[in-house]
Amino acid sequence: MISADWPAPAKLNLFLHVLGRRPDGYHELQTAYQLIDFADDLTFGLREDGEIRRPEGPPSVPAETDLAVRAARQLQAAANNRRGVDIRIRKRIPIQGGLGGGSSDAATTLVALNELWGIRLPVGQLAGIGRELGADVALFIHGHSAWGEGIGERLTPIELPPRHYAVVFPGIGVSTAEVFQASELTRNSPSLTIRGFLQAGGRNDCAPVATGRYPEVAAALAWLARSGDARLTGTGSCVFAGFAERAEAEAALSDLPDEWSGFVARGLDRSPLQERLAAERARQGQI
Repeated sequence: MISADWPAPAKLNLFLHVLGRRPDGYHELQTAYQLIDFADDLTFGLREDGEIRRPEGPPSVPAETDLAVRAARQLQAAANNRRGVDIRIRKRIPIQGGLGGGSSDAATTLVALNELWGIRLPVGQLAGIGRELGADVALFIHGHSAWGEGIGERLTPIELPPRHYAVVFPGIGVSTAEVFQASELTRNSPSLTIRGFLQAGGRNDCAPVATGRYPEVAAALAWLARSGDARLTGTGSCVFAGFAERAEAEAALSDLPDEWSGFVARGLDRSPLQERLAAERARQGQI
């Protein structure tokens, strides 16, 4: 059996405050996650021999370290499942771009295989498996734009104003670990409330580190700032600006430098993964 067209959407961090360093070495964060309608696409071919393989995926990421493969193996072990899968990933989200592509691929794998393998763990338990793979995975499993706290894993669903985003990838990846380990990263931002953010916004504390260490990120941020309020997402490398109308976002990218790539995406409150899951359940006559 082959089950196709499972989306793995990207996210933007509309702000990212680093409140302090935790005793476990991680950082206490606050952020607003905005899901967008730009996604990788995954296909799952079920196997009866227990093998988990990735015959198609990003060449720069070995299959054994791919978060989607690791997610499938985590779920297989947690449920003592004997079935396997071939995972094919059609990659669109830039790697190490701050858009959550790897985490989203892992979340889509967990949600899809939880259904296709007939395991049907509750969402909370599935998100717990996801958190072992990365802090952002739970966001994509829950499937709603959210206010994030802790290391990003404590989520409160939020409704955000309709926006279209111009997103620029400056052709390089940024190491999240390098940014969070940087001595120049500030770690003392005050705590915000959701109302405070919606009224006054916030900043990305990782931006000075990323732009200081990666000139390409600094150049992309300065270039996009000519057209709007340009910001870094996550630890980078992608930058974005929000607009009320799609035509405005498209105009912002009209003279994009050849060495960069970019796209326009619409902000979403609810993930298309949830719609795909509902369609799969309807197909199987569960709802």
